[in-house]
Amino acid sequence: MNKIEELIEKYCPNGVEFYPIEKLTFYEQPSRYIVESTKYDNSFNIPVLTAGQTFILGYTNETENVYHATKVSPVIIFDDFTGAFKWVDFDFKVKSSAMKIITANEKLISIRYLYHIMGNLNFTSDEHKRLWISLYSQFKIPVPPKQVQEEIVQILDNFMELTAELTAELTARKQQYEIYCDKLLTFPEEGQNVQWLPLRDVANFRNGIGHEKNIVNDGKYIVVNSKFISTNGLVKKLSNQQLSPLNINDILMVMSDLPNGKALAKCFLVDQNNKYTLNQRICALKIKNSRILNVKFLFYILNRNKQLIKYDNGVDQTNLKKDDILNILIPVPSLQIQEQIVEKLDTFEKIVNDLTEGLPAEIKARQKQYEYYRNKLLSFKEKKV
Repeated sequence: MNKIEELIEKYCPNGVEFYPIEKLTFYEQPSRYIVESTKYDNSFNIPVLTAGQTFILGYTNETENVYHATKVSPVIIFDDFTGAFKWVDFDFKVKSSAMKIITANEKLISIRYLYHIMGNLNFTSDEHKRLWISLYSQFKIPVPPKQVQEEIVQILDNFMELTAELTAELTARKQQYEIYCDKLLTFPEEGQNVQWLPLRDVANFRNGIGHEKNIVNDGKYIVVNSKFISTNGLVKKLSNQQLSPLNINDILMVMSDLPNGKALAKCFLVDQNNKYTLNQRICALKIKNSRILNVKFLFYILNRNKQLIKYDNGVDQTNLKKDDILNILIPVPSLQIQEQIVEKLDTFEKIVNDLTEGLPAEIKARQKQYEYYRNKLLSFKEKKV
């Protein structure tokens, strides 16, 4: 009999009581903590948070109306429209009021136990309505005695710590990759070994078409939009109509993004014919002459190109124009040099981004292991009253 089984046998042999989340928690509207200016800067101290995937949108120098969370007094921020949530144990401000700041009734439930339980609910929503009061807080969850909660938290936190260590290593590798990439793709402005050409001289341009009315759950074609590109293909929308067909080796680029976003000028290289269809505000670029330009080399040059990112003013949504893109200058060294650079960057990129091997694969395996034990440890029979 393991420690958990011993505790259950001692404190709750006949099952545990289930409570609606609203009976176990307190929530606060975040209105007073909303940042006044979105002119973020990494040199500032206070992070501005969202409960969604991005989490830290940027950093502000505003010091009034900061929420003071700590490791002793942490909170959970909950996205009121999607059900996404994040653990926060540091001072912060928020971008909008579309969330709840959640704390726990510690007499009944540990907030860390609640955090693991919320993950185990696996709840998401694409309905545009506020969720916490109307739906989420009504979910009933098992609440064993605190001794059992603490043991479960310790086990699950150990799994999360291993994943966090691997994730930190991967982050360091990605930063190293960016430096290495920048070094390999930096060329002298003048020289015999490289010529600089406007993008319009080496590639053809076309825009995508809006697919909003054609999205279906079981579509044949993947709609390439900014979300698809910014998540490296993890977030997909599908369509049965290929309004804007794409072919292998088309280079796709995001033309619109929010202030300080990470999607502007991000690129995707089409890897298969008859698989994708191009959405609006994404452009497709096709090289004109493969005898002077390697398509993968051009992809690396264009991806988050500094000549295009400079258009982001940090205040308004950036919308790149066709001429903005076609007027940038592209270094064109010999094909041999291009191929050597591509080979090196492909190898490094595989280490930091390939989900089938390297660190990403190990992180994925650890996450699955955590989810398996989380489900196993948080499954209780309900006590009969």
